[in-house]
Amino acid sequence: MNWRFLLALSLLLAGAGSAAERFDETKATTLFAFDTVSIPHTQNLRLEMNQPRRHPANPVLRRGAAGSPDAMGVQFYGSIIRENGKFRMWYVAFDDDTDSKAPSARWRAAYAESDDGLAWRKPSLGLVEFRGNRNNNLVDVGGHWGFVNLKVIRDDDDPDPARRYKMTTHVYFRHHSRLGTLLTFVSPDGFSWTPVKDVKPVRGELRKEDLLLPVVHLEPCGGLYHWDGWYYLTAQNAMPGIHHYQGRVTRIYRSADFVDWKATNHVGFVRGSQHEWFGAGRSREGEQNHEGISVWPRGNVLLGIYGRWHGAAEWKDVTLDLGLVLSNDGLAFREPKHEWTFLPRGDDGAWDQGGLLQGQGFENVGDETRIYYGAWDPRATGGPQVPRGGVGIAVLPRDRFGALVVDESGKGPGDYQAPEITSEFVTASLPVAEGATPKVFVNVDGLGPGAILSLEMLDHAERGIPGRIAKVKQSGFQTPVEWGDPEQASLPERVRFRVTFEGPKNAGIRFHALYLVP
Repeated sequence: MNWRFLLALSLLLAGAGSAAERFDETKATTLFAFDTVSIPHTQNLRLEMNQPRRHPANPVLRRGAAGSPDAMGVQFYGSIIRENGKFRMWYVAFDDDTDSKAPSARWRAAYAESDDGLAWRKPSLGLVEFRGNRNNNLVDVGGHWGFVNLKVIRDDDDPDPARRYKMTTHVYFRHHSRLGTLLTFVSPDGFSWTPVKDVKPVRGELRKEDLLLPVVHLEPCGGLYHWDGWYYLTAQNAMPGIHHYQGRVTRIYRSADFVDWKATNHVGFVRGSQHEWFGAGRSREGEQNHEGISVWPRGNVLLGIYGRWHGAAEWKDVTLDLGLVLSNDGLAFREPKHEWTFLPRGDDGAWDQGGLLQGQGFENVGDETRIYYGAWDPRATGGPQVPRGGVGIAVLPRDRFGALVVDESGKGPGDYQAPEITSEFVTASLPVAEGATPKVFVNVDGLGPGAILSLEMLDHAERGIPGRIAKVKQSGFQTPVEWGDPEQASLPERVRFRVTFEGPKNAGIRFHALYLVP
């Protein structure tokens, strides 16, 4: 049997329901099992995180033929947006012109698209001349800028259609040395881009007098997101801040209008080992955070993927995996499980050997959650130039990043068996719009005879709301919670949920998420 048949069979047995009936989880309030802000109170439960599998079609986007814009590298320091039934990808293309005199000139913004997110094509856009013709997939960025990294979002909140798409890029400028910095662009269609300020490239780089951020070395394109009226980017930086951390940490910069970027920044994520500084000249060593955080906005929470840098004194010993983080305020990111590897680098000889890159590509498709990622083997740095990159997919069952399960460790043998303890959690207090009654769904597995998920809706003081008790007996990614005949039609301004794992077989229940849909 192939993997597609096995997946379909398992979902059928789990009662997953029809994909056509599903709502878009990104529009809901989501309480993930691993979010201790949304689910702060638990008893007799433990968290199990899930690692994704690699898609068998990887890499789904490969380097081009000799002489093409991406002959040397397809670098998924990029983004994927799904709109109108089409997957759209922006990535960094690296050509094979080894005689180029400008270090940044070989890195360009390129475009690919797909109908299913698996089979990708590089359309001839006819926008940019490359080696004497326009038959290529390069997007127009108003000049020959050298992009090392880029992130794209679609912004439907901006009333100006000429600014519908927004892009942050990592370019270079000359100071005492060659330093990375930020340059931002807007576009009506994602193909023709204009810098937010009237600036022109000089050999692919930015003039120092045109900087948007202070004169520091910054790699500013780990992630881009719009949150609470502000645009935020996540960046990699190893310069001293309020504390002197070891190596690369995630800094977050902000702008209210996407033009004026504030000079002040926030340190958004630091790995525990980085609190011990090794001293000057050793920024490559130790456990660090590589290239900030790529971000998936999920309404009330942000999910993120970061690069788990395993440093060393020499490049030949540096490797990279991917980790998972989340944030409830758009600024402070944390790991759901300390120092846990979400996706390990590929084995030697694989297309993604040595190191992985977090692009900003997240999609729920059918019964899957897809996380698109790139590859870069840092061990080749400083040596002969080798082809690099590609785009792959890591796959999870839909929204099942982690699960709360019954903790049976308190049980003992014979007379030493502990008295029965209820396995339950209580959520944070959640606002409800006046006159509204949100629909409630759960993402849960393992239900059936002897394994039931019980839900009770509470007010802010954790008093039960009459008639708001339900028993969920069917597994699924979006199983509706049916309250029966509630005695109280209107809800208070804030509600909580008490969720209990019931039945003699409750140890098989795996709770992944609760959704509130307006």
